[in-house]
Amino acid sequence: MRVDKFLWSLRYFKTRSIATAACKKGQVKIDGMVVKPSREVYPTSRITVRKDQINYELIVNDLPASRVGAKLVDIYRTDITSKEAFIAKEHLKFAKDYYRKKGAGRPTKKDRRDLDNLNYESE
Repeated sequence: MRVDKFLWSLRYFKTRSIATAACKKGQVKIDGMVVKPSREVYPTSRITVRKDQINYELIVNDLPASRVGAKLVDIYRTDITSKEAFIAKEHLKFAKDYYRKKGAGRPTKKDRRDLDNLNYESE
């Protein structure tokens, strides 16, 4: 089975074209090597997928016939992603919230209107 089809069928990507694009960008590796979307996947292959700033690591147990339900995904793969990767993503989320409060950057439409009204009143 092709690696893009495998990742799509295990619900790592919403569409197969998105999985293909990820392979072309070099975000998918099999046994440490960057692969093309047409690369074949076999049981016991070790796949690394970079998605949402997390490197997901999985070992292929079996190949599904087609796209599987979310509850059946664990039959076909073993997830060996480290817990530190998920913790690092949470820290990154909190860091972004800390340094940039909502609305502190570019003025919103309401802020712009308030500024315009303030300028007109002072003239």
